[in-house]
Amino acid sequence: MPVIARFYGIVIKIYFRQSEHNPPHIHAIYGECMGVINIQTLEVMEGDLPSKAVALVREWMKPHTAELLEIWNTQNFKTLPPLE
Repeated sequence: MPVIARFYGIVIKIYFRQSEHNPPHIHAIYGECMGVINIQTLEVMEGDLPSKAVALVREWMKPHTAELLEIWNTQNFKTLPPLE
């Protein structure tokens, strides 16, 4: 699972395999916690990511939605800039 971005101790990944299921989503890892977040709705689909980390991930995802969907649809890996 390639790393798309890292910021504030949060690692953002997208699985690249034929069996990955819709809806398009990212995996956010923060320490021992993990969350699966829908790229289009920013809804937490599963996981135990703390609310502060979820807020940071959503803030980061908003300006990168089109790029994240492109990565999901094409499975062409690229890194994105961190939240600053």
